[in-house]
Amino acid sequence: MRAVTDIDEIQGRISEGRARVYTASEFKEMIRRGDPIGPGDVDAVTCGTFGVMSGTMMILTVPVSSPPEFKKADRIELNGVPGTVGPCPNESLGVVDCIVNGTAHRDDGYGGGHLFRDIARGDSIEVRVWAEGRVFESRVTKKDLVFARMVLTRGAFKNYTCFFNESEESYDTIFSARGGIGGSMSEATVSGCGEINPLQNDPDMRYIRPGASVLLNGAPGIVIGTGSRSGAHKPNLSVAADLEGMMPEYMGGFRTSEGPECLTSVAFAIPVTDQKAFDDLSVLDEGSPLPMADAHDRAVRSKGDYSSVWRGTDRDVAADRGKCIGCRECEAEESCPTGAVSYGGGIDGSLCMSCGYCASRCPGGVFSISMGSVTHEGREIPITLRQSSRKKGEELCEILKRRVEQGDWNLRAL
Repeated sequence: MRAVTDIDEIQGRISEGRARVYTASEFKEMIRRGDPIGPGDVDAVTCGTFGVMSGTMMILTVPVSSPPEFKKADRIELNGVPGTVGPCPNESLGVVDCIVNGTAHRDDGYGGGHLFRDIARGDSIEVRVWAEGRVFESRVTKKDLVFARMVLTRGAFKNYTCFFNESEESYDTIFSARGGIGGSMSEATVSGCGEINPLQNDPDMRYIRPGASVLLNGAPGIVIGTGSRSGAHKPNLSVAADLEGMMPEYMGGFRTSEGPECLTSVAFAIPVTDQKAFDDLSVLDEGSPLPMADAHDRAVRSKGDYSSVWRGTDRDVAADRGKCIGCRECEAEESCPTGAVSYGGGIDGSLCMSCGYCASRCPGGVFSISMGSVTHEGREIPITLRQSSRKKGEELCEILKRRVEQGDWNLRAL
């Protein structure tokens, strides 16, 4: 067993390609088995989370026309999604600096998150700019963007809340998909990746601190600090990264009954420098609190834990095309929050986040997934929607683990 060490020594072993690195899931299984390990046996544990993160925005410099056709833009849209012009005026340069929020949207089915994914994928983006009484139109791809940086102002919450609906009528909320949350506590929606979430594993932010390296949508980035609305009970992060290197399958848009939201992912390598770091990393789903609240006022009614969400449940949706009953309109396709489901049982794996909503909406039972349930006042409430993907979170842990093992990772970005 190696002696407990400091970050610089761990970084040295990473750079030399001899660090002992585990994903959060691998580490947790060793803890569950009671393996005889201690802080000196592990150098780093990779943690990750993927899900709806409303506080995501992109800062872009977009070429529009040849200079000097206009001095200052008044308004901009990218694929119909509105952006905020500024803060720089870009006088007579033919380019526009703008900020696009992840929750901005063109319509009920397409918003900032969808746009960010399309840009990262290299798609051609339609640009419209209003300036000085004229409208300028162009098309760009990510290689045309002079500057493209994502900032997560609030995300990767340590834990979130399970929501249900105590009223008799369904209720539309950002925490539900098309149709809202069913009334009379008939269903529940959940967010959060539980025991693999970075902040669950570093609750005091000893290592997840300003200047530390992070993966944002699969691209190397930096921790800025705590995010907006961060607090002792629900800490969250603010991080930033350039668009270059982002992986489309770990970002995107998510349609709620209140409009499009943004899907974002965060992964972090936590160094094991002492017993406290080891103990913090030993948290399991059973020890990760899950507050339960009514969606109307978001007031906590009771408390559970993430074992009800992620222990003994499925990570993937299964489809049996033979069960399709040929509905005139496919309810599963229409209601899929990520647009991954197609008529007859098709699933686009690059879009699917295993939210499970199709399983509760398909009358023929084409789609199936075990998603567990929560208990409130002795009543069992089935989970019908996940706004986070444990599967994709675990994949991000694997991606980061490989980078660390190959020596391609600095624990401190600065």
